[in-house]
Amino acid sequence: MQAKDTNFLQEFFGSKDRRDVPLIPLKDLVVFPRIAMPIVIRREKSQKALEEAMKRDHVLLFVAQNKEDVAEPGLDDLYKVGTLGKVREMTKQPDGTVRILVEGVARARVIEVAAVDPYLKVKVAPFPEPQVKKTERVEALSYSVLNQFRQVVNMGANVPFDILLVILNITDPWQLCDLVAVNVELKVDERQSILEAGDIETKLDRVSKALGRQIKVLQIASKIQAETGKELDKMQKEVFLREQLKSIEKELGANGGKSESDEFRGRLKKAGMPPEVEEKALKELARMQAMPSFSPEISYIRTYLEWLADLPWAAKDQTAIDISQAKKILEEDHYGLEKVKERILEYLAVQKLVGKIKGPILCFVGPPGTGKTSIGKSIARAIGRKFYRMSLGGIRDEAEIRGHRRTYVGALPGRIVQGISNVKTKNPVFMLDEIDKVGADFRGDPTAALLEALDPEQNNAFVDHYLEVPFDLSDVMFITTANLLDTVPPALRDRMEVIEFPGYTEEEKLAIATTYLVPKELANNGLADGQCAFSDKALAAIIRNYTREAGVRNLEREIASICRKLARKVAEGVVVKKTIEITDVAELLGPTKFSYAMTEEKDEVGVVTGLAWTETGGEILQIEATRMPGKGELILTGHLGQVMQESARAAYTYARSIAKKLGVKNAFYKEDDIHVHVPAGAVPKDGPSAGLAMATAIISMLTGAKVRRDIAMTGEISLRGKALEIGGVKEKVLAAHRSGVTTVIIPEANKKDIVDVPEHVRKKLKFVFVKNMDDVVRAAMAGGRAHKK
Repeated sequence: MQAKDTNFLQEFFGSKDRRDVPLIPLKDLVVFPRIAMPIVIRREKSQKALEEAMKRDHVLLFVAQNKEDVAEPGLDDLYKVGTLGKVREMTKQPDGTVRILVEGVARARVIEVAAVDPYLKVKVAPFPEPQVKKTERVEALSYSVLNQFRQVVNMGANVPFDILLVILNITDPWQLCDLVAVNVELKVDERQSILEAGDIETKLDRVSKALGRQIKVLQIASKIQAETGKELDKMQKEVFLREQLKSIEKELGANGGKSESDEFRGRLKKAGMPPEVEEKALKELARMQAMPSFSPEISYIRTYLEWLADLPWAAKDQTAIDISQAKKILEEDHYGLEKVKERILEYLAVQKLVGKIKGPILCFVGPPGTGKTSIGKSIARAIGRKFYRMSLGGIRDEAEIRGHRRTYVGALPGRIVQGISNVKTKNPVFMLDEIDKVGADFRGDPTAALLEALDPEQNNAFVDHYLEVPFDLSDVMFITTANLLDTVPPALRDRMEVIEFPGYTEEEKLAIATTYLVPKELANNGLADGQCAFSDKALAAIIRNYTREAGVRNLEREIASICRKLARKVAEGVVVKKTIEITDVAELLGPTKFSYAMTEEKDEVGVVTGLAWTETGGEILQIEATRMPGKGELILTGHLGQVMQESARAAYTYARSIAKKLGVKNAFYKEDDIHVHVPAGAVPKDGPSAGLAMATAIISMLTGAKVRRDIAMTGEISLRGKALEIGGVKEKVLAAHRSGVTTVIIPEANKKDIVDVPEHVRKKLKFVFVKNMDDVVRAAMAGGRAHKK
């Protein structure tokens, strides 16, 4: 231990064994005794601690953090041993930091925290250095450390020359360790362990291990550098060879051979480009020829020319539209969808007569699984064109449509141009799937980029950012699909002609399953034709009890599930039934997943069968109304939406307005609470079409007149009791038929919609067309009128 250190500790601590001292935590730094080093103070608390020390004895405790990511460290975030240091110089910087020169004096051990604010102050005890005895082992360890230090310096460690001379000539092994630790790139925990060493042998051993790790790091770095040098030599060799190849190609070109440039020129000439596009392409080719072969831009230009040469500038599929053949193909591929097929055939007929359509883009809108995408493939097959499908779901970057500019590394054309290039024809059927699921963020709005591509007046000169030349998309037959139109911007919606794809009825699903799905799944699962079949009742049970959808995807999955079970039995040598009956369905598919509501067993007061439309088809709703003593409140339950609640209030108001006419004498609207409930409360319900049903339920409850169980109704109600037009008539009527209803009440204004209902259903139902609530009451109430009993 140095005499100077001993004197400082005696003066600093005096007769006490501990003393309070301001503390400055350090990141990536350890201060050692008898070594001066610059430190930049940034933290506000540390600057306050420095100010306090400068007012007194200029002494601070410097302790390294054991957790570098902590902004305001506490005692647990610091090592327990630090160095007492004197501030020799202090300079305030323009950026608010303070730069100091600190000379380490002596080690000290942190005992506890004395204060946290306005700066960190701790109680410290002296941690003096031990007396160093120069034994043979100490001398051997010192010699080993010096040799390792020389090796580190020879391998490229950055050590100032004057420090190098001091270290190589020092005789004190303790100070040797401190100097090496400060001047070689060691980890903070390694330096801290060297600072905390209790004896000279431990200290030298720790320094030796840290230097050994540093030697390994430098060896690996040297190896990497050598490999990089080899790679650079290889690149230089490749550049030289490319230059030689260029000279050889030039020589061969002069003697009848073909160079890469000549090949490109030939491809560009054959591509059938418009003159202005060909001119630009040849300019780019000339640029590429003039560049040195090692230029990185050559690969970018080569890729650009490849795209230009591969695009079908003039290549078209020669299509001969045969309307009868197109109709046959559409009928083969899809059952039902008569209005959709009719509109498509009209579209093709006009194209056949005119030769080229400049009209709206077709947009197929409907629930999932209704055949929107597959009918696009059928259209392509019907007119003899290639089909390309591009999914827009989740696209948020405008560059996906228009491409990236060539200034970006890895730039490519947009997906429209890529699709045209893939099909090798400029007049394919191009389907933009899920157009309602396009997003927008800071990278732009893809729907705005689609405006030009989908506008027949503009898309004859569509400019992709990557190509930077116009490409004619007017021959492309664009078809878009969507589940909902709400999210499609109005400007884009205006460019498209919407064709609605309604959900399939139960009868249509049964026909699709019999004609398409069952044969397909039997073949997919290795069952021979005629080896197994499904009865109509079995398929109807699957449709009703195991699926609830507008399309047929889940129906196909359930049929496939049965086929797999049958295939397993066949593979095991078990004899399977020739026909799957309704009794076999539950055994093969398990308990039913869904159930359809049926009508009540008898006529009741305050219970009305309403009709609702859903994406998966029609449903019946049992609307209930009751009264109880209260304050005249209207209670609505059953997860009703805002519109449906307003419809219920309109029905209640109408019932109140005709209470005297109905013979209701007591002031129920003051003395009773009316509760209207629509069961299946977990399912959200909305819309105005239950207005007539809710009004009928309230009138029945007030008068005590029963409502016929075999009647279902739908229609919006006005405050004057008028029956207003609603939508989804076809689906609602089919739901009524399925549930055992014999009479359906609908508004007079919906009479025109009955034509959409299948004829066999129309024959089995009686339709009552009503203009107002009086008509409804006459038809729905048992006995034909509502009266007070």
